[in-house]
Amino acid sequence: MSAHEETQHAYDDHHHDHDDLGIHATFGGYMTGFVLAVVLTIIPFWVVIGHVFDKSSTAAVVILGLAAVQIVVHMIYFLHMNTKSEGGWNMLALVFTIVLVVITLSGSIWIMYHLNNNMMPLMDPSNLP
Repeated sequence: MSAHEETQHAYDDHHHDHDDLGIHATFGGYMTGFVLAVVLTIIPFWVVIGHVFDKSSTAAVVILGLAAVQIVVHMIYFLHMNTKSEGGWNMLALVFTIVLVVITLSGSIWIMYHLNNNMMPLMDPSNLP
């Protein structure tokens, strides 16, 4: 066996087919992801336009939760991330993404809360000139 054949055989032993890893990049898989993404986009619009919740903070929490779910849908159906592929490195990328999303969402809520309190003083008639 030549050196090239040994190298190719070693490559073939370590190279996995996507189907072995549970990744199915099929039309049906992409359509499932697309339908989920569209539904997860329409629901927040309905929540805001229909004034579904009395408190805006409840609506914000629901919308941010749906946004987080949509990120996971995109990662699974379009980026094909799971625990088996790439020797677990995709799982590390998933954890890193979740940490970034939590920091971004909680930071956004914190900033919006403080902007609302600091930029919109109470409308007290005695304070008006």
